[in-house]
Amino acid sequence: MAANKKKVGIFELFEDSTADDYLGAAHGQVWERENFDEIRYFLCSSNNTASATSRLGATIDVEQNHMRFLGDLMLNLWDCGGQDNFFDSYLSSQRQTIFNDVAVLIYVFDIEIETRQPTDAVLKEKEKDFEYFYHILDNCRSRSPEAKIFVLINKMDLISGGKKEKDEAYSRKVRELDTRAKPIMGNTSLRCFGTSIWDQSLYRAWSRIVHTLIPNANLLARHLSMFCTICDATEVVLFERTTFLIIARSGRGGEFGEQGGEISDSGDDPINPERFEKISELIKAFKLSCSKLQEQFHSLEMRFPQFACLLDVLTPNTYVMVITSHPNIQPSLLKLNVRLARSKFNELQAGRFPSAPTTPISPA
Repeated sequence: MAANKKKVGIFELFEDSTADDYLGAAHGQVWERENFDEIRYFLCSSNNTASATSRLGATIDVEQNHMRFLGDLMLNLWDCGGQDNFFDSYLSSQRQTIFNDVAVLIYVFDIEIETRQPTDAVLKEKEKDFEYFYHILDNCRSRSPEAKIFVLINKMDLISGGKKEKDEAYSRKVRELDTRAKPIMGNTSLRCFGTSIWDQSLYRAWSRIVHTLIPNANLLARHLSMFCTICDATEVVLFERTTFLIIARSGRGGEFGEQGGEISDSGDDPINPERFEKISELIKAFKLSCSKLQEQFHSLEMRFPQFACLLDVLTPNTYVMVITSHPNIQPSLLKLNVRLARSKFNELQAGRFPSAPTTPISPA
């Protein structure tokens, strides 16, 4: 099957006044990424975690990278450097090249500016950031009207205080951006995510972005829900095999929400909402350890008093995690059910649409 190509534009403003600090020139410190190359690095290397991107350098002008996702989905990443002179070029001489045929626009705001004293210089800088954002948004809407637009509010770790303070700073920024974007977006809210390279938030955001690029994502999710129900599973999660990004999920925790949250069964769910992001980080680290020993990771089975869990290959491009709290279900039964469902999910991924997965074996 021919590759389904998707163009992804990534923009972030690079503040000239702090460039040396972020490029690691000052005090010999470890580089903190000002642009969003971490997305490119995080995606294109199967064994790297998000925090490993802190040692990369800055993007100069426009860098293009291609990665294959789910076999036949080709992502063409346009990582656009954020210095002022480059932004001026994007809006003039490179406008057609940059903004034509865009499937997804990712605009990255640095929330670090919110931690500064609101001097005239800082307020002027914020206004300039908003102006660039408006013009980038306007050009994308006019040349690629069907493009999905996401905003990543990066470096949330720099906001002092606890979760309450970070949530308040994030909400204020989202309200500001929605107000600025309203003349272009109308009543449609921006899809925003708070991110940091030091936790799972980058993975969480990119999982939801990629989810919108999968042509038959909704159909895949429905079949995963059927598989979850007839297996009597508590949760089923589908991961992309190389990046371990979440493609779809079913069961407790619901499906992806519009603003990066999830449609949950309960507002007071005691289970960590970022558990699968943490699992992805752990599995990628474990795969790296296996490769150092010249071994290949294939599957993982676990049995505890409260639940059983299986992580196994479902298709050539996906892993599936099946979790059940049913006392009579053993990991071996979960493994058999995955094997029985493989052919149908292979057909679905290939673009052939089966009516339902092969009926798994129910517990006695």
